Amino acid sequence: MNDLEPRFWETKSLSELSSDEWEALCDGCGKCCLHKLEDEDSGEVFYTKVVCRYMDAQCGCTEYQRRNELVPNCVWLRPEDVEEFHWLPSTCAYRLVAEGKPLASWHYLISGSKDSVHQAGISIKGRALSEDYVHPDGFEEHIITWVE
Repeated sequence: MNDLEPRFWETKSLSELSSDEWEALCDGCGKCCLHKLEDEDSGEVFYTKVVCRYMDAQCGCTEYQRRNELVPNCVWLRPEDVEEFHWLPSTCAYRLVAEGKPLASWHYLISGSKDSVHQAGISIKGRALSEDYVHPDGFEEHIITWVE
């Protein structure tokens, strides 16, 4: 992170970010790794507390480099998909920057601490359940409302 321009997200669009800047923008909340259900009629997205089996206790992916190989439907956020970011939580740095909004005070690029997302209660740390313990037909039983 030391080689990044200060406050780069305020001077560049998402499509202008380098791959290091793109990765640094992730706030580490883990919400995009929660399984989601979409209403076929309305298109509304419902988050569940069920998380990918590769999510660790600190909200990091243990197989990040191979995630799309191991989990073919893994969410892969890319700058060219910014128009589809509406389903991301309102707290997500990618969505905030796409909408021209400032990063939250708890984002580590602002606070200087990767733990601030957890301390602020924004992350899924301690609130998610591995998909290893939930039958795929049972995800509806785990719909949550604490993701905004």
